[in-house]
Amino acid sequence: MGLGSDLKTLWHLVFHKNRGTTHQERLESFYSGQAQGYDDFRRRMLHSRQEMIQSIPVPESGIWVDLGAGTGENAEHIGENIAKLQKMYLVDLSESLLEQASRRIAARSWTNVEPVCYDATTFAPTEGQVDVVTFSYSLTMIPDWFRAIDHAYELLKPGGMIGVVDFYVARKHPSDEHIRHPWSTRTFWPTWFASDNVFLSPDHLPYLRNKFEKVQLEERRGKIPYLPFVRAPHYIFLGRKR
Repeated sequence: MGLGSDLKTLWHLVFHKNRGTTHQERLESFYSGQAQGYDDFRRRMLHSRQEMIQSIPVPESGIWVDLGAGTGENAEHIGENIAKLQKMYLVDLSESLLEQASRRIAARSWTNVEPVCYDATTFAPTEGQVDVVTFSYSLTMIPDWFRAIDHAYELLKPGGMIGVVDFYVARKHPSDEHIRHPWSTRTFWPTWFASDNVFLSPDHLPYLRNKFEKVQLEERRGKIPYLPFVRAPHYIFLGRKR
């Protein structure tokens, strides 16, 4: 992928008007024209995904559910340890992105990875409760993100792990253990991302910390392609169901 692919992706990010009456239709409208170049561009924009995935111990014969999985790149970050899993579900509402995930699965001959077109707030695997649930830059694109977190909690076995990496902004008056963002950060980034139906929230981290036992928390900033002097805030959260 090169500049031409980047320009196509940027056009969809900046100028393409999302159409549809449902959340799924709007997602498909947004991603259908950029699915092929999705990974290359997002790899330079969606920071700390690989670190989050690789920080989670892979459970022997476990079930891993990636909610908002997109093209399934997170499965690659697990590496050879993916063979330890009984099953990994790649759940997303965009059929265009899941087509790329299916190609990735076929190319790597994974027999225990399955793409599923389903809502992240209601998906339930046939195996029942699971060992790991992850969200990689997907909570900000789920309108009822709190329901998605509640559902992840219900899906997890006691002691199961949740991993989240996403954009965010801090609360105006965060607790002492959290980073404080200036007014400019709390104002600019939610406005900038909202044009693509990506909704940054100051409440993700407090809600996750209330729901799960904290294992790891990192608050960072990362580069945005073609915007050399700006850094968007993101976080990594690893938690355990008590």
